[in-house]
Order: sequence, then C-alpha cells, then structure tokens
Amino acid sequence: MQRHVAGGFGHQVAKGFGRQITLDIAEKIIAGERLKPSDDLNFLLNAPLEELQAGAALIQKHFCGNHIDLCTIINGKSGRCSENCKYCAQSARHKTGIDEYDFLPTEKILAAALANERVGVNRFSIVTSGRALDGENFERAIAAYKVLRRQLKIELCASHGILNAEQLKRLRAAGVNRYHHNLETSRRFFPHICTTHTYDERIATIKLAQAAGLEVCSGGIIGMGETWQDRIDLAFELAALGIQSIPVNVLNAIKGTALENLKPLSPEDILRTIAIFRYINPTANVRLAAGRKYLPDNGASALLHGASAAITGNMLTTSNNNIKADMKLLAELGLTNKPL
Repeated sequence: MQRHVAGGFGHQVAKGFGRQITLDIAEKIIAGERLKPSDDLNFLLNAPLEELQAGAALIQKHFCGNHIDLCTIINGKSGRCSENCKYCAQSARHKTGIDEYDFLPTEKILAAALANERVGVNRFSIVTSGRALDGENFERAIAAYKVLRRQLKIELCASHGILNAEQLKRLRAAGVNRYHHNLETSRRFFPHICTTHTYDERIATIKLAQAAGLEVCSGGIIGMGETWQDRIDLAFELAALGIQSIPVNVLNAIKGTALENLKPLSPEDILRTIAIFRYINPTANVRLAAGRKYLPDNGASALLHGASAAITGNMLTTSNNNIKADMKLLAELGLTNKPL
C-alpha cells in the first residue's frame, strides 16, 4: 500500500495516524478535495477503526445528513442463469436448490411494491436472474413497470443484467429511474470470480444506462477472497463512473456455490470497508446490502459511520432485515429515511 503522496492529503498522512489526522482528511474532503489512487492511502488500512470511522461519520453527516435511503428487492425471475459467477446461487452451474421460475405476474409484483410503499420504503427494485432479461420476459417487465408507475409513488429500480441501449431507454420510458448493475469487485480480481462475461461489459452497461437517463446503482461483494487493494480499486472505479448509490454486499457463502467454504469477514473488516467507501465516494449513498447479519449491532455502527442507505426486507436468496425492525433501528439512532 505504499504510494506516492499527492495533493493536500500527503502532509496529513505523513504525520502518522490519529483521530485528528482522519478528521483533518475528512474536512479536506468536505471542502472539495478528493482522494486519488496516486495518494498515500495507508491511513485507510492502518488508522485505528474507531478513528477512521470518526472521519467517515463527519463526511456522511455533511453530505447525507440524518437520512438513510431504504430500498427493497423482489426476485422477479429466478434461477437458470447461464453465467458462472462463483458467488451466485442462481447460476445453472451450481446446485443450490433454489426455486426456478420465469418473470412473475404483474399482480404479485404490484402487491409487494404497494406493501413496501405503505411502510415508507423509498425504492422498490425488481431483480432478475440471467445474463440479460430478454424476449417475453423483458416485455412482461416493461408492462409491470408501467402498471407500477401509474399506481404508485415509490421510486422504481431495475436489475436485469447486461442490456442494450434500446432496452434501457424502454425501461426509462416505462417509469424506471434507476438501474442496478454491480461491478462486483476490482478489474484485477473479476476474472477469478466470473469468466462468462467481462468487466468491460459491465462498465459498458452502466454507461449505456446513464446515457439513457437512468441513475445507476452499482457496488460489489466483499469477502470473496479479494485483497484490500481490490476493495479500494473498486471504490475508485465507482467514483470515476460517478455512481451515487453503492451497495456493499458481504459474501454469504451459499452451499452449492464455488465459494461455499469461504469464511465470513469479521465485523471490523466490514466496518472498515464501509468507511473506506465513504472516504473515496463522499457524496454517494453507500448502501448496506447482503451480509448485515455479520454485524453484531444489525448494522447500527455502519449506519452512523459511512453507510447512508440500506436494503431492507428479504433479499433474493439470502435473508435480510425486517422493514419494521429497520425503521425502529433508525429511530433509535436518531436517523430517518427520506419521505416519499
């Protein structure tokens, strides 16, 4: 992690690690400076966690206030995915025993979205398995989004794989305002996780979504065997793309997948990663996603020290937090989700 020191951050970092140092760096970020890959970033890994979190909290408070953006996900199409992503329960190459079905009926999706809207969730996303949603399944998705947009106020998000420009424009016209497409990890580590499509294909999809007028939600998964440098590189890649919603998932090693024997990350490593993403992406919503169960406080410390958003409810093939419990947690922490 030794790097050339550049800009206004080097002098601060060179003094050593301490609470005042991390706060000084946070103040520089608030004032408009940004960390760069060429900076000396040793403080991100070597500063005591409590001190790193203090700076992350300062940055979060300035750019995000007390608001926590809550979103929910419905598994709109499950299983039979052609891709070989090593972490994924939905890959046809893994034997995980998950349900398999085509795109859900609109009525079922509408009922789920309405229930989430009624309890105050900010966003509702339909997520589908597969390299790309196409054919009749894509047409069903477009029809469902049109119904949701007519009947509900909740913000609509979509996650349908590697789509083309026309498909993304149709999603936007149907009422979707955000497209979710994770990079998953760093460019260096990606081939160790997936070989059936490339990192550049994922980046191209993100740029096409942005060109279609869609906001983009993109993040990754930690705990897949990557290094700290891979996590930092992913954070900078997302910053370069201008991503404003960054889900940080912690690997849930599902039996039957290629990563089933990996041990879970420690709470300290998860919290440090959240803080690092906040320093590198200061204005973004860093979003707690899968893996909150590995944090003993249900993510409370993360929500106060870097994470300004969370996925709530039930997440695809892994369990997540109950919406009412999350609302109660926010109230206890003096936080609130943005009203619809």
